[in-house]
Parts: sequence; structure tokens; C-alpha cells
Amino acid sequence: MAFESLSDKLNSVFKRLRGKGRLSSSDVKEAMREVRMALLEADVSYKVVKDFTKSVTERAVGTDVLEALNPAQMVIKIVNEELCALMGGENQKLNLGSKSPAVVMLVGLQGAGKTTNGAKLAGYMRKQGKRPLLAACDVYRPAAIQQLETVGRQLELPVFQEGQGDPVQIAKNAVEHAKKHGNDVVFLDTAGRLHIDEALMHELQQIREATEPSEILLVVDAMTGQDAVNAASAFDEALGVTGVMLTKLDGDARGGAALSIRSVTGKPIKFIGTGEKLDMIEPFHPDRMASRILGMGDVLTLIEKAEQSFDEKKALEAAEKLRANRFSLSDYLDQMNQLRSMGDLDSIIGMIPGMDAKALKGAKVDEKALARQEAIILSMTQAERDNPSLLNSSRKKRIARGSGVDVVDVNRLLKQYDAMQQMMKQLSGKNMKKMQKKFGKMGGMPGMGGFPGGFGF
Repeated sequence: MAFESLSDKLNSVFKRLRGKGRLSSSDVKEAMREVRMALLEADVSYKVVKDFTKSVTERAVGTDVLEALNPAQMVIKIVNEELCALMGGENQKLNLGSKSPAVVMLVGLQGAGKTTNGAKLAGYMRKQGKRPLLAACDVYRPAAIQQLETVGRQLELPVFQEGQGDPVQIAKNAVEHAKKHGNDVVFLDTAGRLHIDEALMHELQQIREATEPSEILLVVDAMTGQDAVNAASAFDEALGVTGVMLTKLDGDARGGAALSIRSVTGKPIKFIGTGEKLDMIEPFHPDRMASRILGMGDVLTLIEKAEQSFDEKKALEAAEKLRANRFSLSDYLDQMNQLRSMGDLDSIIGMIPGMDAKALKGAKVDEKALARQEAIILSMTQAERDNPSLLNSSRKKRIARGSGVDVVDVNRLLKQYDAMQQMMKQLSGKNMKKMQKKFGKMGGMPGMGGFPGGFGF
């Protein structure tokens, strides 16, 4: 999980601060020395760390902080604000301009994830109402064109390719193709190298001049740490990069690149790749990321993920059935499948305030367990799904045979369903109304209550 090590170290520092009650200037300076070491170990640029800790210390040793009712909380608030400022302050959207089709040029070193993450971004933009076209301009890397066509097919996105031709001409032709076929955004998947060289930059400059992109997005691998920052500086100097897409953030426990790139290059991180699945891409929100780093969770992103994954009508119906105690096994299955679409637990644990991410590290939805539960429920009659109390011994044996499982698996499912029913009774009435008011469209989120056992981990 991104920033796991840094988050652990910072929270350890803040725990000691909170334990002191009143703070002195020396307490703050000692804490900042530990923060500095934690940031350096997270592979954050030395100059960035130096400037960051200096800024926090200057603000934190003021009289209004040290004499506050809760000085430790004030220091944490300052660190949160400075982290947010370090990463850019606020979300920067793609600038597609007024010209159609808009051209987004994806550049970066080989292995950074341009092809897959470019397709992810195109898929994301389609959800925003755009009509994207992917263009295969990497004619050197073996199977690059086939890879783009594969992910394009999986996302049901059109792909323009002309084989192993001139990449500059292919880019120009892709833009013309988009004009004729009604595509309003063209994503150019350009070639990369294992290292920066003059030939690569010259070719990219020619593509830029031929297509006049509104965005030049640099795709960098977060796991390469300071190398990612160095690459960002070199590409920006040669091409005038407009933004950064940070990939593989889910696999990097340090995350130094995310904390250094904006400060070193002045270019905003616009999107982050958060997993291997083709829908695992998020706009980058510095304030939300700072909150995650400090262990405060990220409720806004969690809500957005839920809103994308949950069918609002079904969610509201499920909440109403729970209140009226009419929640059937069919509803239970619907809720599980919608929750599964939110992604692996690792991708959402860090967004839940107060969640012990370490305790649940590696926990994943057991797809086989879900498939078994689905088979069990689908082997029941409609009457049995609506009223599980009908399930006597002989019925359970029939269902077990029909779904290819043992009777013990049927009993386990029913036990998990009953446990969720009991828990939801405790959340009924005023509590449920409060939850619905707080989470808006997340009326179906109470179904999450049953997931620890129901998903088989």
C-alpha cells in the first residue's frame, strides 16, 4: 500500500507528541528530526525534505501553537497542510482546450506503464462523456501495438494503428481519423526507452509539433523513486510537460516520487494508477493523499468509488428492505457483487478513517468463495431465497448437490447472512437515517457490514 512505511513512522511520531500534553520548542524540533528521517527513508528529495521540515517547524514553534489547548493536534494540522501544499494544493484536471479533437500525448520511459495507463485514462474520460481514440505510436517495442489493441478491446475503446510505420505520420493520421469519426480526444501512446536519449526526445518533439497536443502527460513509475523525479525533469526540459500520471502507487510502500515531483518540476500530478485492473485510476487530490498519509482516511474518494460501483436504485431498495426486515438472499448477493466491483480491499482500506491497514494487509476478496456463494444462492428456489427459514436438512442437501458444494458451505453462507441481518437491525431507525444522510447515494453501503466473513477471508 502506498506510503505505508511513511504513514507508520509519522503516526508513531505524532502518538508520542500527543502523549506529552504540553509541548516545548525542543519537543517540536525533535519530532521534526524524526519526520525528516521518515521522509528521507521514503525516498523524498533531500531539498524537498529540508524545505518541508523548515516550513513546518517555523509554523509549529509559534506561541499560538505551543500554548494551544491541544498543541499536538495543531502540529498535525500544520503537517497536513504543508503536505497538501507540497503535492500541489488542489486537484488539477486535464486541460483539453477548445479545439476538437483534443490531443493528449503520453510520454515516459519504457516500463512506466504508458500503454495500460493511457488506456485506463481514456476509459476514465469516456465515463466523463468523452469519445476517446487510442493511437498506437510506439512502433519499436515488440507487441506494443498488440498490447494497446488488447486493452482497447477490454475497455471497448477504438484503437488507431498503422503497424510499424513512421510514428510522426501515424500520430497525424490518428488526429485526422478522429476528426472524421467523431472522436473528441486522441490519446497518443508514444515510444519509450530504458533511458533518456537524444533520438527519443527528437521524435517526441516532432510528434508534439505535428499534433499540437493540449496536454503532454508524463507517465512515471512511482516505484523508481528519485529516478522518476529525474526523468520528470529531463522530459519537461525537452518537451514542456503539462502534468504527470503516477503509476504503480499501490505497489510502493515509500511513495517519495509523489511527494517530490511537484516541488522539483513544478508540474502537477493529475492522475494516479492504483492497481492492475483497468478501472483502477483516480484523479490525484493532494489534500486527500495527505490525509491518507497521516492515517486520517479518505472518505471522499471512498464515497466516489461507492457511487461509481453501486446502483443507486438497488442501493436505496436494499436499505429500505433492511429497515423493513425484508432483505432476501438475492439482495445479499446483489450487495456482495456491487461491493466486489469497488476493487481489492487493499485499495480501500487506507481510505477508511481509523482502519488498521496493517492488520488487514494482504486481505483480498476471495473470488472462489464468492463464486461458491453465488452458485449456492442460484441453486435455491425463489421462495427459499426470499425466506431462508424454509431451508431444512433435505433442502440444504439438494442445494449443495445443485451448486457442487458441501452442506457445510450452505450452512456457512446462511450463518453469514444471519450475522449481517442482526448487525443491520442495530443500525436501523435513526442510526440508518443518519448514515444515509451522511453518505447520500451510498444507501446500499450497509451491505458492507457482512463482507469480512461473507467474502471468505
